[in-house]
Amino acid sequence: EVQLVESGGGLVQPGGSLRLSCAASGFTFSRSPMSWVRQVPGKGLEWVSGINSGGGSTSYADSVKDRFAISRDDAKNTLYLQMNSLKPEDTAVYYCAKGRYGMDYWGKGTLVTVSS
Repeated sequence: EVQLVESGGGLVQPGGSLRLSCAASGFTFSRSPMSWVRQVPGKGLEWVSGINSGGGSTSYADSVKDRFAISRDDAKNTLYLQMNSLKPEDTAVYYCAKGRYGMDYWGKGTLVTVSS
């Protein structure tokens, strides 16, 4: 059974940083591209970032480019999202998803709130 479990969300002040983690199991993580997607409560999904298997290729939404960094540790079956210079508009539920251009499994999400 594929499982994706996000953690690391919370309340942070504008300008602050958080690192999200996604623990993966039930599939060969090292061979799978992965993504982060977010959803503002009451609004649609927004793709945030993706990474290929091996981690040599990454991509970002314009809204987070130069502030967020996606990475992976295949030895730990874990995906990360380092978020710096956070803004109130980054407030959302952040989901880890298996896949990059088409996501077939999703975690339950972790809430990030950016507020003073």
